[in-house]
Amino acid sequence: MNQELIQILSRITEEEKRIINVKKEVEKERYTSSKDFVIQKNKMLEEEQLITIRPHTRFIDFPKHKHDYIEVVYVCKGTLTHIINDVTVVLEEGDLLFLNQHTYHAIKEASKEDIAINLIILPRFFDVSFTMIQKDNVLGEFLVGILRNASHKEQYLHFKVKGILEIENLLENLVYSLVHDTSDNDMINQRVMGLLFLYLVKYSDSLKAGSPNSYEDVIAKAAVNYIEINYQTASLTELAKKLSLSLSSLSRLIASKTGKSFRELLQEKRFRVAMSLLVDTKLSITDIVVAVGYENNSFFHRKFKERYHMSPKEYRENNRRT
Repeated sequence: MNQELIQILSRITEEEKRIINVKKEVEKERYTSSKDFVIQKNKMLEEEQLITIRPHTRFIDFPKHKHDYIEVVYVCKGTLTHIINDVTVVLEEGDLLFLNQHTYHAIKEASKEDIAINLIILPRFFDVSFTMIQKDNVLGEFLVGILRNASHKEQYLHFKVKGILEIENLLENLVYSLVHDTSDNDMINQRVMGLLFLYLVKYSDSLKAGSPNSYEDVIAKAAVNYIEINYQTASLTELAKKLSLSLSSLSRLIASKTGKSFRELLQEKRFRVAMSLLVDTKLSITDIVVAVGYENNSFFHRKFKERYHMSPKEYRENNRRT
């Protein structure tokens, strides 16, 4: 990273001076007005701001907390150790950590030479990123979906991207823009974040293995999500192209993570929809077969009977009576 930026980010802040000289304790009132340690966006962001930057507070263990916004941590120099759901996650120079607003974590004391920045981001900041990637890549759509998720599920993404020049350049541009804060850069910053996600998708194997959202897990979840949305026309070939993977690699990964083949997952989804249509609508069975994505009527009947030991007509009659 540019040395001028490193010097700016390395400066001892007023908060850090107080920790060193007065009281080695985090001032919770600086971050929240609630009893629970939930860092609040109105303490961090000015009105109408979607994103801001602050250097990580050093010289002290930061206690367990979560945010009511999305946090992105980038280690510019040294290391930073997070404890996420009792799992130790060591961030090294060049690492990126995305935390959604439901993830509790604590941070071990950082030294003067450990320089990390926190990007404080409201979920709607990612709307532009989502628009940029949703037509291009299932994996990218899934990654942004994790951050925009309102299901209260704790999720994080840990990328090891040191040495990937495209990503390093984008991050430096984003940090520079936020350090030299100019309000007219908002749209540019949103597009830079969109480009960053496109490159993170391109280098998706930089997702740290072993984390809850490791490369393999995210690919498998993205595949399942793709089937859920596109079951009528879904194909392994199309998915492999969207994920930039070979057919054999994708097939093995899906099978190892789900215990089922792509074809089995697709068939299960189509049959679930078909069963619902058989019970809840008056559509003809032929129309239902077409509606769930099958072209061969006899194939659907044969497979349905193999799975449920009755014909689609018998299933409809039995379940309508009950």
